[in-house]
Formats: sequence, C-alpha cells, structure tokens
Amino acid sequence: QVQLVESGGGLVQPGGSQRLSCAASGINFNLYEMGWYRRAPEKQRELVAKISRTRSTNYAESAKARFTIARDNAKNTVSLQMNSLKPEDTAVYYCNARWGNGLYDYWGQGTQVTVSS
Repeated sequence: QVQLVESGGGLVQPGGSQRLSCAASGINFNLYEMGWYRRAPEKQRELVAKISRTRSTNYAESAKARFTIARDNAKNTVSLQMNSLKPEDTAVYYCNARWGNGLYDYWGQGTQVTVSS
C-alpha cells in the first residue's frame, strides 16, 4: 500500500519560514519523481516544486529563490523549505510521487500552510 504522509504545516507570519516533509512508503522511492503541489482557496492545484530521481529540480516562478526542494533517498523523504513566506502562499500543500510519465501517480492527504499575521 502506497502512503505519502506530509507534515510540517501550520500558521506562520509573513516573512517567516516553514519546512514541509513527506514520508513515502510502499514505493521504490529512488525511481520516483517527487513533487510538492498546492491548492489555494478557490484555485486549482498547481506545481510548487519537483525533483527528479537524478535530483534535477523544477520550481514554479512564485517559488524560485524562496523555496528549496530536497530528497533523501535513504529515508524515503522529500522536503520543501519555504522562506520569505507571503500571504499568497497560503494553501493546502500536497506531496506527489510520479513514475512513468504519470503511469503511477500518488498523492498525500495534504497539509495546510497559512501565512498570516
């Protein structure tokens, strides 16, 4: 059974930092592209950042220079370090594991990040 379990969400003030983590089980983690997506209220889910099995990264424009995605293949985890947070970063953040151009595509349950003073 595949499980992606996110942690690290919560309330943070504008300009602050937050680190999200996703623990994966039930997949051959090393083979999967891992990503973070988010869905803000009344908006569609969008890519935040992703990291390939070879550790190449891809960021949304809104995340560049502020967010950093990293993976630990020994621990089957992927993290998202978010700095200089803005109110518009408020969203539910989802962990994603993808292989074979989406042939296998798994999602976590999501974790809420709220940026507010």
